[in-house]
Amino acid sequence: MTASADDGGNFKPLFNGKNLDGWKHVGPGEFVVENGALKSVGGMGLLFYPGEKFGNAVIRVVYKVSGDSNSGVFIRIPEQPTEPWMPVNKGYEVQIDDSDDDWHRTGVLYSFTKTLAQPKTGEWNTMEITLEDERTVVTVNGTKVTDFKEGSPVPEKKQKHEPDRGKRAASGYIGLQNHNDKDVVYFKEVSVKKLK
Repeated sequence: MTASADDGGNFKPLFNGKNLDGWKHVGPGEFVVENGALKSVGGMGLLFYPGEKFGNAVIRVVYKVSGDSNSGVFIRIPEQPTEPWMPVNKGYEVQIDDSDDDWHRTGVLYSFTKTLAQPKTGEWNTMEITLEDERTVVTVNGTKVTDFKEGSPVPEKKQKHEPDRGKRAASGYIGLQNHNDKDVVYFKEVSVKKLK
């Protein structure tokens, strides 16, 4: 086994469990570190990782929601955001919200894909987002929720807050959404494993 193949087998943590070193925030609200986890406060903003664009990789987040809260993991953001709406319209939001409809619930590409399953969720949940060229696969606690390829049919944009339609970048920045004052979501792991 080569060194690069060996390195590719391991997840590299992007969040150190202590502080926000290596991350940037745009928009209202913030993330704070509480008991070794990122906690969303207020919003609507985005905490993003500016160190690298990711494509052909698996992004793993371990999260928990407080009550009926809403958040998301943003992927395929083409350039570093300066405000929170560009990622909505130019990237994809992998939704975190167990209470919404099948086009807007946990594990879907928000308003682009319909859930393939409604996985069982507990206190802490593991979401894995696999980016493979133009394909995006999302699992939650081992259950496949989304399997989408660029160019597949998607519904029309129906509401102003839904993202603009159109092709997304093969690789891009990733981020975590802080949605509003009522939505509190914790992330204790954000890590990436490269596939190529």
